[in-house]
Amino acid sequence: MKSINFFLKNEPEQLGLAAKIAAQSPAGTVIFLDGDLGTGKTTLVRGFLQSLGFTGNVKSPTYTLVEPYRIDNQQIYHFDLYRLGTPDELEYAGGRDYFDGDAICLIEWPEKAKGYLPMADLLVQLSYQNQAGVQGRHCVISSNTPKGRSILQALSN
Repeated sequence: MKSINFFLKNEPEQLGLAAKIAAQSPAGTVIFLDGDLGTGKTTLVRGFLQSLGFTGNVKSPTYTLVEPYRIDNQQIYHFDLYRLGTPDELEYAGGRDYFDGDAICLIEWPEKAKGYLPMADLLVQLSYQNQAGVQGRHCVISSNTPKGRSILQALSN
């Protein structure tokens, strides 16, 4: 199994899917989040973090590039690379230091740092979709690694 599809009718469904992804993501998981502005990438990050027990505000780190979270001794980094001018800006900002093998990394706009990011275990692609008169989101989750395939298998059950 290389990918699975979901139709998410509303924000609670997006948050629920994010919680399922979080429950299956071990330390060191790298997740790329792809989609146009407003498709719900940060909503998925918020659901991911909240499902692990984070109770604070989750905002997109558009200007700071990365927002760290420590939840039950698990380090999680939320990247928003939308404002990167060139991929090497992530390198200059110490980007490789975040990918230590133990931290979970959720990365919005990964294409902005092509060549400077590790391979994603999962790629979550979000797009707008109208289904039976309901404006929702189409979500495709693909795996790129054995860890990603394991997560995908658990999500499909």
